[in-house]
Amino acid sequence: MSRSSSNLFECIPDEISHELFENIVSADTVKIERIVSQGHCSPASGWYDQDAHEWVIVVQGSATIELEHQAPIHLVAGSYLNIPAHTRHKVAWTDPDMQTIWLAIHYTAQHD
Repeated sequence: MSRSSSNLFECIPDEISHELFENIVSADTVKIERIVSQGHCSPASGWYDQDAHEWVIVVQGSATIELEHQAPIHLVAGSYLNIPAHTRHKVAWTDPDMQTIWLAIHYTAQHD
């Protein structure tokens, strides 16, 4: 595996018309990505329903995630959330006044 170094806060355009997804590293059972949002949210009709678990942390900004049949969860810098595989969820809101930077880890467990 090659070694690389970067910074989560670098190489982000000043204006982003669509959410920015950047793959940082991936392997058979894990994918780590940086997501940058600014006022972006999931489409009104539809939910994410992923085969892998997803652990997310907001490192800058704030956002609200909805899990189906649960109260919305507001995340601020430092807040993290584990979303089990096939848990229907969506991003309901991200701060329109500043970039929200997420670190997302998609993973499968040995017993999945």
